Amino acid sequence: MLGYPRIKSGVTQATYIDCANTRLPLCCAGLIPELRVKPTTLAEWLDYQQRVHALGVDLGLDRVRAVWQRMGAPEIARRVITVGGTNGKGSTVAFLEAMLAAAGQRVGSYTSPHLLRYNERVRIAGLDVDDIDLIESFERIELARGDISLTYFEFGTLAALDLFARADLDTAVLEVGLGGRLDAVNIIDANAVIITTVDLDHVEWLGPDRDGIGREKAGIARRDRPAIVGESEPPKGLLDVLAERGAHIERAGHDFYVEREVHRWRWHHRDGTVLTLPAPELAAPVQYANASSAIAALHALQAVNPVELERIASVGMHFPRAPARLQSLGGDPALIVDVGHNPQAARALADWLDAQPGGRVHAVYGALSDKDVGGVMAALGSRITHWHLASLDQDTPRGLSASVLAGVLHQVLPRAGFDTHDNVPKALAAARASARHGERILAFGSFFVASAVLVDAST
Repeated sequence: MLGYPRIKSGVTQATYIDCANTRLPLCCAGLIPELRVKPTTLAEWLDYQQRVHALGVDLGLDRVRAVWQRMGAPEIARRVITVGGTNGKGSTVAFLEAMLAAAGQRVGSYTSPHLLRYNERVRIAGLDVDDIDLIESFERIELARGDISLTYFEFGTLAALDLFARADLDTAVLEVGLGGRLDAVNIIDANAVIITTVDLDHVEWLGPDRDGIGREKAGIARRDRPAIVGESEPPKGLLDVLAERGAHIERAGHDFYVEREVHRWRWHHRDGTVLTLPAPELAAPVQYANASSAIAALHALQAVNPVELERIASVGMHFPRAPARLQSLGGDPALIVDVGHNPQAARALADWLDAQPGGRVHAVYGALSDKDVGGVMAALGSRITHWHLASLDQDTPRGLSASVLAGVLHQVLPRAGFDTHDNVPKALAAARASARHGERILAFGSFFVASAVLVDAST
C-alpha cells in the first residue's frame, strides 16, 4: 500500500471555490436534485456549477471518473503531460505549450484558476475556447452525470477533457488543480508528469508538512513512465511514493541541470545531451527551473514524441503565455503583477528583486485566509519600502481584510510602513500616487489581486 496520509473528504470548512474574478457564494447545504431552469449562457452555467454541489472542494476521483466513463472516456490526445507542484505549474505549462507548438503539434492546455475570463482555462491550438463550445460541453456533462454531483472544478475538468477529445490533439497538457492523487485531472493516465516544487500550501487538505504534501503530489505518476522532479532537494515522501509507483524518476540537479550565462543558458542531461538556449522571456530566476523541467519531460518522451529538442526549446523560450508571472505592465513607476501567494513564491519574488537595479518597491498585497501571510511578508522583508494592503473579503468569502493583514505585518515586520485599503483598485491607486519615477509597484498575493490589476491596466 502506498504511503499516503488519510485525507478527509467533505470537510466543512471547504465551502468555497478559489476562482479568480468571481465572487463565490457559500454553497448550499444540500445537493440541487435537478436542473430546473436550464442555463443558456456561460455565466449562468458557471453560477449553476457553484451551487450544484454541497462542497466547493471535495477531493476524490470516484464521482468524476464515473461521469467520464458515462461519456465514453475517449482518448483526449495522442500524448498527455500532467503538471503538478506547489508553484511554477502555470509557467511550466506555458513553456510546454510554446515548445510543442514550435514543433508543429496541435496542443491543448488546461489550467486554473483564470485571471479575466473562464475561457482562459481551456486552450486549443493557441486559442482560448469560446463560450459556445464550453456550453455544449457542459450540456453533455449534465446529461451524462445523472444523479452524480460534481464540483465547479470537476465540471471544468470534464469540459476540458471532452473538448480535447473532440479536437484531434497531438498533445494535451493538464495542470493539477489541488494536490495530485485525488485531483480530477488524475483520472487521465499521463505519458509523463512534472512535479515542479513542493512547499506548504493548502495544508488543510494536503497535510502540514512537505513530506506529506509531496506524497499527495506524487500520486499523478504512472508505472514505467517518466516523472520529472523540478527540485534538486525534494521531500523524501515525494521520492518514496514515486519509487513505489514504479515511475522513472528524473530529478533536477541529478539527472538534468542548468548552466546559466549572461544572455544564454545550457541544459544538460546525464545521457550527454546539451542544449544551448536563449534566456527565457518570463522573468525571475525560477523560470530557468520551470523551463528546464519542461525540456526534461519532452526529452524523456522522445521515443514516443520525437522532436528537434534544441530548436523547439529555443523558440519556446521566447513565446510562453503565462500572464501575471512577474508580468511587466510598463509605466513609470513600473507596474509588475504576479500571482505568487505562498512563502516559496515570495522567496522567488525576493530573488528577482535582488537581481534588479536599486530603487524603492511599493507592494500592493492581498491574501486569502488559508495562506501563510506572515511567511510571505517575512520572505520579502526589507525589500518592500511600503505596503499597500488590500482587503479581499468583498471578492471572496476566503478573502482577508486589510486590517488582518496589517496585524500580521506589524508582528512580522514591526517597522514596515503600510496603508490599508478597502479593495485592490484603491490600493493600486494609492501606490501609484506615492511611488516616484524610477521606482516599482509590485502587485501580488492572489489571483484576485492579479485579476484586479490587469482589469485596471486594460481600462
